[in-house]
Amino acid sequence: MHSFLKNNVLSISFGTSISKLAGCTRQIFIASAFGVGVTYDAFNYAYIIPGFLLIIIGGINGPLHNAVVAVLTPLNKKTGGIILTQVSIKLSILLIGLAILIYFNSSLLIELLAPNLSYEAKSIATYQLRILTPCIPLSGFIGLSFGALNSRRKFFLSSISPAITSLTTIFFIVFSWVFNQENTSSNLFTYTGLLAFATLTGTFIQFVVQIWEISKIGLLRLDSTFKFFKDEERRIFKLIIPASISSGLTQINVFIDMFFASSFQGAASGLAYGNFLIQAPLGILSNSLILPLLPKFSKLRSYGDKRALQKKFISGIENCFLTTIFLTGFFLTFNNQIVQLVFQRGAFDYSATLKVKNILIAYAVGIPFYLYRDLLVRTYYSIEKTKLPFQLSFAGIVFNIFFDWFLIGAPIKNFGNLSPYNFGVVGIILSSVIVNFIVCIILSLNLRNEDIHLPNFELLKKINLMSLASFIDSTICFTILKAKNNLNSNFGEFLLLIFGSLTFFVIYYLLTKILKVNKFKIYQNKI
Repeated sequence: MHSFLKNNVLSISFGTSISKLAGCTRQIFIASAFGVGVTYDAFNYAYIIPGFLLIIIGGINGPLHNAVVAVLTPLNKKTGGIILTQVSIKLSILLIGLAILIYFNSSLLIELLAPNLSYEAKSIATYQLRILTPCIPLSGFIGLSFGALNSRRKFFLSSISPAITSLTTIFFIVFSWVFNQENTSSNLFTYTGLLAFATLTGTFIQFVVQIWEISKIGLLRLDSTFKFFKDEERRIFKLIIPASISSGLTQINVFIDMFFASSFQGAASGLAYGNFLIQAPLGILSNSLILPLLPKFSKLRSYGDKRALQKKFISGIENCFLTTIFLTGFFLTFNNQIVQLVFQRGAFDYSATLKVKNILIAYAVGIPFYLYRDLLVRTYYSIEKTKLPFQLSFAGIVFNIFFDWFLIGAPIKNFGNLSPYNFGVVGIILSSVIVNFIVCIILSLNLRNEDIHLPNFELLKKINLMSLASFIDSTICFTILKAKNNLNSNFGEFLLLIFGSLTFFVIYYLLTKILKVNKFKIYQNKI
């Protein structure tokens, strides 16, 4: 059993790592080809709706995936295949209808999502959205097949499958580059449908590969009769609907941010690049720090051991802030080097670097609140207290609308700006930081109602000392960077970033040890 679990974890980790690497390479190629220009800006708006459905319906660990795993795992191959096929047919019919509706109303949807985009950007986004609409029905089967494969312990293909779309996009861009070298009279990079066609092609290849694998393991039953809902089908749809609503609330805030970002040229592209740089380390931290704690919380709650649960939770909070404050300081110190090394080439020029650098700084400020909110929400769910987090998801949408509007100057048509605070696209990011901070305060204070009492003063003192350590560390490393700013080559900048990163880590580790706010030991296996 231990060997079985170990092999699966290695398989998932390896596949996920390949997918993340492919995604990183894709963003580098997109940045080089399109920079923060109108085409990639428009693509980010065109992809909002198809991307939302690919994440919510077609994503690994999405509602559809989790529902199918829960229902199909105990069933035999024949019964599981019949249920999977019938759910696929019904869901596909629903999503095809939705795709047709979106196709014929694409112009209206882009107008609603991005009212302040230029006429050119709206036209390109509308065209790209029409290309992307077939991704909507494809997302349904992709989500179902992820769950079906995992229910039969086929983890590797599910983990590596997202890399297909990334590799397809890279292929399209490389092909365009080669074509442009041989045909100087045309430039495929200016072709407005390139990214949309690449995404659609990658999604279709992913769909074909997963159909082949599902058929191979005997879960594709084309001979099954079309019957109305069986108990298992009802269970799948019963699990999908509330989970989709809950997951969708987070994505609604993305819609809101993009709505306000349409007032600023290149904002959508800049947000995509900046968010990409932040989400990679945040995802690692979330999986390594938070996920292992949740089963322990549930177990301790079931045993009624409130003291042990409280102690474990406080330790989780300390580790959460210890790592995220380190990350904040790191991005604030090395933001310029990171953006230059990862993106600055081709169409991604120095002005694009400045724009994304400022966005990255704003994202970095909010890292501690983002992860702490994640810890709090998952803790509430692990102890089966879901009402308050769900209510705060709705409240967060209202707060986000207000702060987005206020921090970009509170514009009113025909009246100008009502607020003196116009931070541009950075204000949209700061809005999310403020909302996460408010939600963290409310969730933390409410824990006493769940009989979890936090030593707030002691925790605040430790957080301040961690911040002090990060500030001192950042000041030292920034001084070193200024003294070495005469490096002109990418390789020199790369070596400087590596040396600076190691220096930053060592200084932060030592300072937090001296200040007695770091209980982490390099040789320990468990946090």
